[in-house]
Amino acid sequence: MRPGYEADTNMPTQGILDVTEKIFNDPVHGAISLHPLCVKLVDTPQFQRLRNLKQLGSTYFVYPAAAHNRFEHCLGVCHLAGQLVCALQSRQPDLNISPEDVLCVQLAGLCHDLGHGPFSHLWEDFVTRARPDKNWTHEDASVRMFDYLIEENNLHEYFRMYNLHERDLLFIKELIRGPKIINGATWPYEGRNRSKGFLYEIVANKRSGIDVDKWDYFLRDGHSLGIEVKFDYQRLIKFSRVINVEDEGPQICFRDKEVDSLYHMFYTRRALHKTAYQHRVVKTIDSMLIDAFLYADKQIQYRGSNGRKYYLGDVCDDMSAYTYLSDDVFGTILRAEGDHPDLLSAQQILRNILTRKLYSYIGQTYPTSGSMDKNTLMTLLAFKIPPGSSLTRDQLEIHELRLNYGMGDKNPIEKVRFFSKHNPQVAKVLRKEEVSYMLPQSFQEVVFRLVVKNGDESVLQVAQEMFRETCSELNMKAPSIAMRPTHLTPVKCKSPISHENGSSEMNNSAVRVQSKDLYFSSSP
Repeated sequence: MRPGYEADTNMPTQGILDVTEKIFNDPVHGAISLHPLCVKLVDTPQFQRLRNLKQLGSTYFVYPAAAHNRFEHCLGVCHLAGQLVCALQSRQPDLNISPEDVLCVQLAGLCHDLGHGPFSHLWEDFVTRARPDKNWTHEDASVRMFDYLIEENNLHEYFRMYNLHERDLLFIKELIRGPKIINGATWPYEGRNRSKGFLYEIVANKRSGIDVDKWDYFLRDGHSLGIEVKFDYQRLIKFSRVINVEDEGPQICFRDKEVDSLYHMFYTRRALHKTAYQHRVVKTIDSMLIDAFLYADKQIQYRGSNGRKYYLGDVCDDMSAYTYLSDDVFGTILRAEGDHPDLLSAQQILRNILTRKLYSYIGQTYPTSGSMDKNTLMTLLAFKIPPGSSLTRDQLEIHELRLNYGMGDKNPIEKVRFFSKHNPQVAKVLRKEEVSYMLPQSFQEVVFRLVVKNGDESVLQVAQEMFRETCSELNMKAPSIAMRPTHLTPVKCKSPISHENGSSEMNNSAVRVQSKDLYFSSSP
């Protein structure tokens, strides 16, 4: 048994003590060790499901090595959560961090993404459109799947073996989802009291956004994307400590000299969003996938509890059915038999993704006013559709990108507390003018991209002109319009052939390929 953990002597031990720590060879963190209880959760169908959920969803269609899954990310977050909480426990014994606290934080890191659907965050967007009344989030689903996993696999006795009881389970779920809404409460959590409030900042930090979830996905995504990420979380762990902040309670604070590292961490987030997560073609494929799922919604069913069947938009209501929902829904739709028009439309969209016949990118612009949103822009664009045009509002789609440091237009560093070498018990705020005059003046960039679902050249020209006129009337920056060549670059001719009479002629075997046959404007 792991040192520091005492078994409940009233619990049966047969079949329990054979579970040991397990070592995983991780490409990002090296050899990582998981607690025996974590191993029990990993070895369940509900957790193994994460092997079939790509961490970056449709980014895999653009970055061919971005094939890592939620499974390994969750192992990494569990590992980092343990590293941080154990470092605080060792450095500050007065915090009274118990072995149960450590294990709960590790379990929350392990299970924080149990509720993700196919193609990760994209599924949340699909459910929001298909069933807006559900107010569904993957965090809520993670908590429900956590409960279902324990019940379905009879793991309560294993939790009790390590002195984890109902309040500890509630603590784990609060670490994943956040607190329940408690009106008028000065402390919104029930799993731990305010003196241990800093534990809520380790897996999902609602205050500053600095947490081990980000540390893992920054490094793991960068590794798979081929994007160098130099952020050093190990140094941050060494320069972290808990300080009781006046009127706010105990918080995880960092040494003042690490402020540049934290700015770099948040810049890394923005860079990954711009380069990969919100890549133009990634967002286009996201739109196509959501359209395909909306068409297939009532044509595909998954069997859940008591044999009941659920449509795609309702699978998340039943954790038994949800256990078997993964990225393979793409293939399930393609393989489905039937001639319903909605099913055929869904299948055609998916085939278009596979053959790179993507929705056409028109161009992008930047708003000059913070009050401008994509719905307002769409309304104005729709008024520009010429009478009699084959272009319809349903064929227009605006992608709104918000590239920031994780807190909209705010500077997240202003939410972080720092301490100095000579006064480590006092927390302070570092304003950006105290750090450097070279820091950003703005912490958010908003971009609007126009996409058209009709690939007809005449329609695309109409959409381009509409976009230009609308941006001009709104005093927005003139849109950068995608170039649409009428031909591919012709095949090079051979060098001139010299004849005996001294004349030369071009090899007339050169071929010009028409763009309408092989060229798709939305390809990366």
